This record gives sequence, structure tokens and C-alpha cells, in this order.
Amino acid sequence: MSPDPADPRRTSDDEWNREQRAETTTERLDRNWAALLQELRVVQTGVQILTGFLLTLPFQNRFEDLDEPLRVTYLVTVSFAMAAAVLLAAPVALHRALFRQHRLDVIVTSAHRLAYIGLILLGLALAGAVVVVFGATAGMIAGFVAGACMLVAFLGCWLVFPFTLRLRAEASDTDADREPDGSHR
Repeated sequence: MSPDPADPRRTSDDEWNREQRAETTTERLDRNWAALLQELRVVQTGVQILTGFLLTLPFQNRFEDLDEPLRVTYLVTVSFAMAAAVLLAAPVALHRALFRQHRLDVIVTSAHRLAYIGLILLGLALAGAVVVVFGATAGMIAGFVAGACMLVAFLGCWLVFPFTLRLRAEASDTDADREPDGSHR
């Protein structure tokens, strides 16, 4: 689904890019695609290392010592890590499927959504991995406390903080559009 050209935020974003960057919509899409690919390169390495680590655990001697809750946590964590790996690589497949179809708007918008869902699953997989490692070495309570701490860190750094900045930026943009008497321009 391509972005709605009638969306006022898209129009103002396009206008801002034309005014501030002297950039066409196609140039902006090219820049956004390149930036997204750079971000994916960074995060794909991490998800691949985490997934590889998780996939080797059942072949370790002490894995059989894990109790049922840790085994379930492990399986859920592996599932999150694998799903994150799939979603974070999906933009490449999307690009291949739509190559030379002049649909960069669809590619960038869809890849952004896939990457965001992939990041959420990666954060959950990181928290799950911490539960399994701490649970296996220090006990279930320590595992769940450490996992909860990791989950709070993930939520704070990857969701709450960025969206707080976004809301502040949107609020300051709205304030900048007000006339001194409080009316909108």
C-alpha cells in the first residue's frame, strides 16, 4: 500500500524536503531506502549472532538440566529470534520482488513496517535470552528479574524514548504553526 498523497503530514514532509534539502520525492525515497538498509545491516548482525547462539544451546550438556518453564522460555525466545531474522531480512526480498517496478514508495513504507516489527521481536528475544541464561546459571527468580530488567530497558530505549521524542517534535511543530494570538496559520 503506498502512502496516501492526500495525507497532510506526507504533504508537509514532501514540502519540507523540497524546501530544506532541494530534494524530489524520488530522491527522498532513495535516501530513506539507503538509510533503512544501513540500519538493517547493523541490526541483522546482532539478530544473526543471537539466533546462532540460541540454536546451539540444546546441544550443550547442561541444556537437559533446564526445567520446563526455562525450556518453554527458550522455545519462545528462539521463535522470536527467528521471526525477527525473517522480518529484518524481508525488505531485501521485497526489493527483489518489486525491482524495476517503480514502486519505491511501497518498498520503503513496507520495509519500514517490517523492520519495526522485527525490532520489537528482537527486543523480546533479547529479554528471553537473558531469562534463559540467568535462569540456567542463577535460578528462575534471577532469570525472570534479569529478563524483566532487559524488557524494561528494551521498552524504554527502543519504544518509549523514541516516541517521546517524536511526540515532542510534533508538539513543537504544532506550536510553531500557531500565530501569537493562538490561532493556526
